[in-house]
Amino acid sequence: MTISATQSVRIDLHCHSTASDGALSPGDVVRRAADNGVTHLALTDHDTTAGLPEARQASLDVGLSLINGIELSCQWRSHTIHIVGLGFDDEDPQWQAALKEQADNRWQRARMIEERLRKLGVDDLLTKATGAAGGDVPGRPHFARILIDEGVVRDNGQAFKRYLGAGKPGDVKACWPSLEVVTGWIRSAGGIAVVAHPKKYKMTATKLRALMKDFVDAGGQGMEVLTSGQSSGDLGFLAELCRREGYLASQGSDFHFPGAAWCDLGRLPGVLPEGLEPVWRHLPGLQEALRGDVKLQVQISQ
Repeated sequence: MTISATQSVRIDLHCHSTASDGALSPGDVVRRAADNGVTHLALTDHDTTAGLPEARQASLDVGLSLINGIELSCQWRSHTIHIVGLGFDDEDPQWQAALKEQADNRWQRARMIEERLRKLGVDDLLTKATGAAGGDVPGRPHFARILIDEGVVRDNGQAFKRYLGAGKPGDVKACWPSLEVVTGWIRSAGGIAVVAHPKKYKMTATKLRALMKDFVDAGGQGMEVLTSGQSSGDLGFLAELCRREGYLASQGSDFHFPGAAWCDLGRLPGVLPEGLEPVWRHLPGLQEALRGDVKLQVQISQ
């Protein structure tokens, strides 16, 4: 995509489709993003790139620049951490082998979730959840959907509060590879690794700094500074940490489904603060289009 010096740019580097736990197909995600004025989008489904071919075709149809993306789960100390990968070579053989390994991890996790929820008395829970996921590996939202359909809970919120949320029986963390392994996968495929939504892990400032140090030591480069549902205080803290330590700064809505006014494609609670180095200046194919000496107005809807 050629961008003139007068064209506005709207960038969203974190969103999800039905290829993982989103509500819209990859094509519909791209079309919604374009309707919202997004010019550069990364589809970052959980642990899979299965949605990228459909998203690429849709991006050509609507004239949007699509960036290869993924959100990989990993373990750091006792925490499950999500790492966004951007700009990797999706055809790299080692990358494909890594995704196969991660898919195996997700199936192991799904079987463990079924085992832990067996006392609820839902027959063929994993089979039904797999159907809800379109035949792919089911995540917790798909299990929640079945619990609603079977009358075990009344809605998604109750499903997570009782059975699938943090610390509940269906919250399985043991299957993920280490932070170092996942970061290495992304770097080996030529991509940039970014810690997703750092404040959602509810860590102290000291522990978050320790996470970022280990992440950078493993080859990580970026931090998601601006995302949906974030307070101005969180934005200020993350921006200052990013600025002081020299991390690349990323932004993304973490969109999953329509109807949440606080979390829609291209709609972020503010703008990326001054003095940060945006990750998109380092992504293949975007360095020239979005280089610092071109006076582009980066617009983010409040």
